[in-house]
Amino acid sequence: MSNSPGVVETSVKDREVAILAGGCFWGMQDILRKIPGVLETQAGYTGGWLASPRYEDTHDSRSGHAEAVRVLFDPRVLSYEDLLEKWFFRMHDPTTPDRQGNDVGTQYRSAIFHEGEAQRATAEAVKARVQASGRWKGKIVTQIAQASTWYPAEGYHQDYLQRNPGGYTCHFLRNW
Repeated sequence: MSNSPGVVETSVKDREVAILAGGCFWGMQDILRKIPGVLETQAGYTGGWLASPRYEDTHDSRSGHAEAVRVLFDPRVLSYEDLLEKWFFRMHDPTTPDRQGNDVGTQYRSAIFHEGEAQRATAEAVKARVQASGRWKGKIVTQIAQASTWYPAEGYHQDYLQRNPGGYTCHFLRNW
């Protein structure tokens, strides 16, 4: 993936981008990278007002950005719908506003940053289906918002749990 802020690759038949936030990006990236059909992942910041944020700016909710993961995937192997329903909504608790585990603040919110009308419609439909399923007892608070400028996180955040096995994460896949 590009390391330039704001650069978004255009989708081609065998590549699509999803931008997902659901708490600390370390745990999300670690699960997302292992999904069949995922080609690349990148931890970063999006959805806020501060240009070129650093971790220090995003920590304590000062920039408005969410910690997120940008996922490049092959839609012939993994659909956007399945990525959301079978993986994203299982790897974090979408009923806790601005919180995952011990991590608290708007940077840890649950959000899907869509790239276009088709992704928005799919995200809304999946969110409604997951809510109606009763798998989560509370109200799903996942925000669905237009993707904005993407800022890659600092290098030490990339692939963090791969480089630091046993490091902190509050993410795991729920068995449904």
